Amino acid sequence: MRPPSCTLVAMDCLFCKIAAGTIPSKAVHSDEHSYAFADINPQAPVHFLVVPREHIPSIAHASSEHADVLGHLLLKAAEIARTQGLENGYRLVVNSGRDAGQTVDHLHVHVLGGRHLSWPPG
Repeated sequence: MRPPSCTLVAMDCLFCKIAAGTIPSKAVHSDEHSYAFADINPQAPVHFLVVPREHIPSIAHASSEHADVLGHLLLKAAEIARTQGLENGYRLVVNSGRDAGQTVDHLHVHVLGGRHLSWPPG
């Protein structure tokens, strides 16, 4: 079975291009359903993004058809966090829409750790 990928229509998407390898990134993980890479503007000592290979503009655009990929993203985030030495904890952030700070219209999970993170976040 061919893995889901970003559609040609979405190839103007920055994260689709990164996941496809046409824009370089510092890869943290790659599999048929997701790609993880270091954030270019890290907000913590460890800060990486986990994105689905399927183009989903935001969590607000996800449906029950995306349940498997959404679960996969969270499980991969936790697995990668363990490999990155974040045993003292980490934060997962999913921004949805401009008011929440989403700057790339492609669903992504931020994983931040490596220091104490205060609450509430901004």
